[in-house]
Amino acid sequence: MSTTDGRTQNTEDLKEKKEEILKEIQENNKERDEIKNKLGKIGGKSYSKVDTIINIVFLLLISFFFITEITTHWLPSFISLELSVLLVSIKIVWMIHSQHKFNHFQFWILNSIEYRINQMTGKIKKIEKDISSLETNLTPPQP
Repeated sequence: MSTTDGRTQNTEDLKEKKEEILKEIQENNKERDEIKNKLGKIGGKSYSKVDTIINIVFLLLISFFFITEITTHWLPSFISLELSVLLVSIKIVWMIHSQHKFNHFQFWILNSIEYRINQMTGKIKKIEKDISSLETNLTPPQP
């Protein structure tokens, strides 16, 4: 095998490696876009609309009980106070649940990212090893 054949083979190997890397970059971009879409669904505008509606409902209920208690006294004051505390407690439980759901999803995303980083690190090490072996094969022997 002549040196030109070896260099041609190495050039072809480098082209194949470049194509593989470009494919991996395209796959990575595709996965990134999928993750962005999923994040938008969970913590995006639709979720904030639900959150806003629930906040308004709780605020209106507490305001209603407060105003009716002051103006009409149709409920005994302790019952009105207990209903307000109940509504605030329900709101706090709902907020804790929402935060828990968000934390779980965030953990899942970070775990997936860590897994992909570890995969990419292994591939980079393999590529570096391949490149260094190709470089040693391409360098002419020293006389």
